[in-house]
Amino acid sequence: MWTRKELKKRAKDVLKNIYWKALLISIVIYLAGGKYGSDGGGGGNNSNSNGVFPLEITDLNELLPYSISIFAVVLFFTILILSLRIFLGYPLEVGGRRYFIQSACYNNNKGCFRFAFDSNNYKGIVLTMLLRGVQNFLWFLLLIIPGIIKLYSYRMVPYILADNPNIGAKKAIRLSINMTMGHKFDIFVLDLSFLGWYLLGALALFIGTFFVMPYDNATNAELYLVLRQNALDNDLCTYEDLSPNAIEV
Repeated sequence: MWTRKELKKRAKDVLKNIYWKALLISIVIYLAGGKYGSDGGGGGNNSNSNGVFPLEITDLNELLPYSISIFAVVLFFTILILSLRIFLGYPLEVGGRRYFIQSACYNNNKGCFRFAFDSNNYKGIVLTMLLRGVQNFLWFLLLIIPGIIKLYSYRMVPYILADNPNIGAKKAIRLSINMTMGHKFDIFVLDLSFLGWYLLGALALFIGTFFVMPYDNATNAELYLVLRQNALDNDLCTYEDLSPNAIEV
């Protein structure tokens, strides 16, 4: 069994000598979309002010080209963002997770992003992360609560891929589900324990939140190591499944 206090203490010990590099890696993970949550935006509209459409336009046939143009622009940027997330963001996230795992094991943490983009690893990472994303999205379409539960069930997938990118999509997801079984609420509480730090960081024009990320990421890497060892001890997987080289401390 693990405790938040133990995980955070280990994370602090790891960060003593690598904090600034860990900060850069954490920013990369964040920009790659590896942190749960998304940004949104919106705008107001005033029918009495001059806007995009001239006031004299009343015919729907005249409005149609404008609507099609706006839809095409929105669709283009949506596809662009999704493509960047899938083909660039997924490997960057897994590479970042590998950095924190290797650091937690006091192993060589160099070349983690190169590892993720290696031709032998890239395809497995992208396909597995994509399947995880699609499944989680479908759960959220069903209901919010089941979606959040599955979000925690799939939490270890990028860490598993950081150990073995070619484990297979279905096996990685199933292993993550088994690893987090009975731990999801505790992981949720672990996330909440960082809320105060993030709120404090937000007071400094949100820049301070970036300085909390290495602590958060290092703690989650420690969590993965505990859950990974539990999985090995309970025969949920083999050492070959999770790359023997990554397990050495």
